[in-house]
Amino acid sequence: MFGISDIPKFLFSFLLVLPLVSIIHQLGHSIMVIFFGGKVDFTIGKGRTILKWRKIKIKSVYFLDSFCVYEKLKYDNRITHAFVYAGGTIANVTSIFIINGLIIADVFSTTLFAYQFVYFSVYYIIFSLLPIRYSETTSSDGRAIYDALRYGHITCNPD
Repeated sequence: MFGISDIPKFLFSFLLVLPLVSIIHQLGHSIMVIFFGGKVDFTIGKGRTILKWRKIKIKSVYFLDSFCVYEKLKYDNRITHAFVYAGGTIANVTSIFIINGLIIADVFSTTLFAYQFVYFSVYYIIFSLLPIRYSETTSSDGRAIYDALRYGHITCNPD
C-alpha cells in the first residue's frame, strides 16, 4: 500500500529517474540524426523555456516529456530514418546493459535508482515500439519505423 513514507521514493522516481530515462531515449534519436548527417532540435520538458543552449532547450516542467525534431538527413533513405526512430530504444537498451554491467563488475550497487532506472527503461522500450498513430502528426517510434521501412517516407517526428 502507498503511504506517506513512500512519497520521497515517488518524488525521486518521478522527478529524477523517469526524466533521465526520457532524456537518454531522446539522446538516442539525436545521436542517430547526427550520425546520419542531420540537424536536431532537442527539448526537455514542457512549459516555458528556462534554459537554451544551441539547439537544446530545457523547459520549466522538465519531468513531463522530452522530444527531438530533426531536419533532412545527409544519408536519406528508409534504413537511416528507421535507425533514427529506433535510436531511442537502442539507447535505452544500451543503458540497461551498462547499468547491469556496472552492477556485475561491483562498480555500482543494486539500489533503488538501479531498479527504477531499468524498470522505466523497459517501460520506454515497450511503449515506444508499439506501432501506434497518436494523431495525424504524431506516431510512436514503432509506427514511424514501420512507415519508414514500408512506405519509404516519414509521416511524423520521433515521439
